[in-house]
Amino acid sequence: MPPRPSDPSSQSSSSEASFPDDRPASGRRAVARELPWWLIALGAIAVGLAVFIAVNDLYSRVFTVVAAGIGVTIFVTIVGFALATLLGLGVALMALSRSPVLRQVARFYTEVIRGIPVLVLLFYIAFVGTPGLVWLINLALTPLISAGAMEPVLVRDLSLMWRAIIALTIGYSAFIAEVFRAGIQSVDRGQVEAAEALGLNRFQRFRLVVFPQAIRTILPPLGNDFIAMIKDSSLVSVLGVQDITQMGKVYASGSFRFFETYSIVAYIYLLLTIGLSLGLRGLEKRLRRGHRG
Repeated sequence: MPPRPSDPSSQSSSSEASFPDDRPASGRRAVARELPWWLIALGAIAVGLAVFIAVNDLYSRVFTVVAAGIGVTIFVTIVGFALATLLGLGVALMALSRSPVLRQVARFYTEVIRGIPVLVLLFYIAFVGTPGLVWLINLALTPLISAGAMEPVLVRDLSLMWRAIIALTIGYSAFIAEVFRAGIQSVDRGQVEAAEALGLNRFQRFRLVVFPQAIRTILPPLGNDFIAMIKDSSLVSVLGVQDITQMGKVYASGSFRFFETYSIVAYIYLLLTIGLSLGLRGLEKRLRRGHRG
C-alpha cells in the first residue's frame, strides 16, 4: 500500500518550525546598516570632548579665548558667501548671454580668478587693491573734496575685515559662477522651449522654469563651497582679523600651549562645518521630496 501523503498544512508547519522566517532579522540588519554610525560616533566624540573641556581648567580657558572669534568667523563667512553668490550668479548669466563680448568677459574673469590662490588674492586686495580703490574714489570725488564738502577717503577707513571679505567674495565668485552655469545648462532645453511657447519672456523663463529646476543641481556643490569658505575664512588671520584662528594664534604664542590651543581650534571648526553639512543635507532631501511630490 503506497504511503499516504502527509497533510500539506502539517508540512508547512513543520517547515516553518524547522526553518523560521528570517525576514525580520534581515530587516533589522538592513536598518542597522543604514544607521549613520559615522555621525553617531562623531556625536559621541563631540559630547565627550565637550565634557572634557568643561571639567578641565586649561582647556576651558583656551576654549573661552578662542571662542571669542566665532562671531567674526561666522560674519566673514556669511557676508562673503552671500556677496560671492550674487557676483557668481551675475558672472554665470554673463557666460550664458547671447552677447559674445559678455561671454568672453565672464570667461576671462573666471579663468584669471580661479588661477590665483586665495591667500595671494587676500594680500593683493588688502595691500594693492584697496589703496587703488581709495585713489579712484578720491579721484571721482575731487570736486567735492576741493569744495570742502567732504574729506578725502583714507585707506585705513576700509577695515582689514572688509578687505578680507572682498577678497573672499572675489575668490569664490569665480567657482560659484561655474556652479551656476553648469546647473542652469543642466535644465532640459524642452522646458525652456515650452516656456517660450507659453509666451514667457527671458526673465520669466529663468525665474519660473529654469532656476527652480537648476537649484536642485546647484545646491550640493554650492553647499560644498560654503563649507570650504568657512575653512578658508581662517586665512583672514594673516591680516590680523580676530577670527577663531587668530585668537588661537595669539593665545598659543603667549602661553606656548600649542597642542591644547590648536586642538580647540580644530574642534570648533569641525563643529561648524559638520553642523552646516548636516543642515545642507537635510535641505537637499526636502528639495528632492518636494520635487517628487
